Amino acid sequence: MKSYTPENIRNFAVVGHQAAGKTMLTEAMLRCAGVIQRLGSVEAGSTVSDYHASEKERQISVHASLLHCEWQDRKFNIIDTPGYLDFISEGLGALRVGDFALVVVNASSGAELGTDQVWEYATHYGIPKMIVVNGADRENVDFENVLNDLRSHFGSQVFPMTLPINPGPGFNQVLDVMRSEEIDYAGDGSGSFKEKPAEGQWLERVKELHRELIEFVAEADDSLLETFFEQGSLSEEQLRAGVHAAIQAQSFIPVFVTSSTHNVGVARMMDFIAKYGSSPVDRKTVPALSDSGDDLEISLNDKQSACYIFKTISEPHVGELSFCRLYSGEIRPGMELYNTDRNCPEKIGQIYTLQGHERENIDRIGPGDIGVMVKLRDTHTGNTLCSPDRKVKLPAVQYPKPNIHGALEVAAKGDEDKLAEGLATLHEEDPTFLYVSNQETSELVLSGQGELHLEVIKSRLKRRFNVEILLKEPKVPFRETIRKKAESKYRHKKQTGGAGQFAEVWMRIEPLARDSGVEFTQSLVGQNVDRVFVPSVEKGVQSACNEGIMAHCHVTDVKVDFYDGKMHPVDSKDIAFQIAGKEAFRQAFMEASPCLLEPIMSIEIKIPEDFMGDVMGDISSRRGRIQGMDTDGKFQIIRAQAPMMELYRYSTTLRSITGGRGFHTETFSHYEEMPRDLEQKTIERLNAK
Repeated sequence: MKSYTPENIRNFAVVGHQAAGKTMLTEAMLRCAGVIQRLGSVEAGSTVSDYHASEKERQISVHASLLHCEWQDRKFNIIDTPGYLDFISEGLGALRVGDFALVVVNASSGAELGTDQVWEYATHYGIPKMIVVNGADRENVDFENVLNDLRSHFGSQVFPMTLPINPGPGFNQVLDVMRSEEIDYAGDGSGSFKEKPAEGQWLERVKELHRELIEFVAEADDSLLETFFEQGSLSEEQLRAGVHAAIQAQSFIPVFVTSSTHNVGVARMMDFIAKYGSSPVDRKTVPALSDSGDDLEISLNDKQSACYIFKTISEPHVGELSFCRLYSGEIRPGMELYNTDRNCPEKIGQIYTLQGHERENIDRIGPGDIGVMVKLRDTHTGNTLCSPDRKVKLPAVQYPKPNIHGALEVAAKGDEDKLAEGLATLHEEDPTFLYVSNQETSELVLSGQGELHLEVIKSRLKRRFNVEILLKEPKVPFRETIRKKAESKYRHKKQTGGAGQFAEVWMRIEPLARDSGVEFTQSLVGQNVDRVFVPSVEKGVQSACNEGIMAHCHVTDVKVDFYDGKMHPVDSKDIAFQIAGKEAFRQAFMEASPCLLEPIMSIEIKIPEDFMGDVMGDISSRRGRIQGMDTDGKFQIIRAQAPMMELYRYSTTLRSITGGRGFHTETFSHYEEMPRDLEQKTIERLNAK
């Protein structure tokens, strides 16, 4: 492939809600550009983008795929991303390095929850958006209704650049607003078309839209706005010259209508992207941090190299691939770059451009371009590579917290080392899942973005590392505490024929404020107990707190005072006072009105308004308390608190209630006492295990 200058490169992420047709849209683009000779299909597993086994098995995108094509002397770097929020990390990485977002919307459903999510992320990264209303060949498509829906979501500046002339089954005709043309697409999926001047009602519609477009374009450029007020209009040349600036300013957001499965409307959309779409030049400088942590800017014209690794993945027979966006300088095989996140050098080996899973060797990645490096030693997703003589760090993606959890066990003993290697490798590729050894429950807990996310991780561990795992409901980290003061006296005496054991501990305990932990003090007076045994008593108390008294749960929020006792000049020793301290604490604890604390989670739920009643009813059934509500367009945001024990796989339930259109986040809030009727059942259940 020939080398392209930054102004002739178009880097963009294809994003949107699940089942909007993103993968087929990228397939149609490759067909238009002649990269492939026939359209594949998601159902048959024959698309260029969805090539992984898990994608073919489930018929959905799981990974972001890098594609490229040439169109009107421009290079398109296309990143096809999954629509399922379980795999949001892939879309976030793509939006982080794209120069604009191509947001795909289902022509039957309009804007959905996933549409809003990617829109917010694109706005966060400060990149322009274009919208594709895809699937205009489906039954009962109402384009005007979808357009109004998009405007209510994203503002009145949403503007149709193409309109469907004959939406529904058989859709093959599009009205091009900029060119005032009616376009008739071939029915063979090639993307070829014939065009003619707009006539009749369509000509009138074009004239009306032209006036709106001129106003949008004029708003983005003061000189054009002045000309518009003076002349009452803009010339065709002035209009076209201002479109690019208007997109950058988002004073208007272009909308295109397509049918990706029949390759209708795609070629005209590609024409527009080639002529007016964002290039790396539009973000000529990007923020970064110096080696000392100071703010600075990296310019596209800088000679020193700086690139961001937005994705890593290990491919069979190839090794680890590192996908990078180069913001300055160049990358060539044999170069040495510096990883400022890991503080280590990296020697660059082979570099590629990718077409799905097909690799093409290249000898250079130029400024503004996207490419792939192979077998980097210590570089992973989110890292910055730069020239050793200018050490900088580019801002990394902040990923959402996981919202579903499972306790992980290996199916076959002896696979623990392979499991550790597999989890570490997969986490480097996908930072949105976490695995933590929970010391309170003695479990390895795997956390992800949804049930499907966990299932894919499970299958990848099996396929790549030959480790079979079991996922079960994780234990809830309940805690034990007390409600009132109490005291105890415990004597430990043991005689076994030789040296015996003797210790007597007098102890007072009282409740502390929530989240205070366990506070151990001593107020001994006189010589009844040698102070050397105070740490022994504390060890015994700590042991009892770790083991639990009522239900094998950690003890918290208790103040312990060791105030007196007795010892024997020969038989008193460390182990004796540990045992006496432990038992004295246990006695006092059971006299102090003990109770069980449960963790309470703060949850934020985003749902369409239609599901408010069902979702709030479900929250109430989980002993949840509604804290507040907000409106976000046609979506409602519910803030609530609910016990952790009631939220196992809640994300799955929420998606079931809302038909996949609900999303939630959860964070730990606090511990509080469990209701007495439920407490006894829980204690019995915990003690039965």
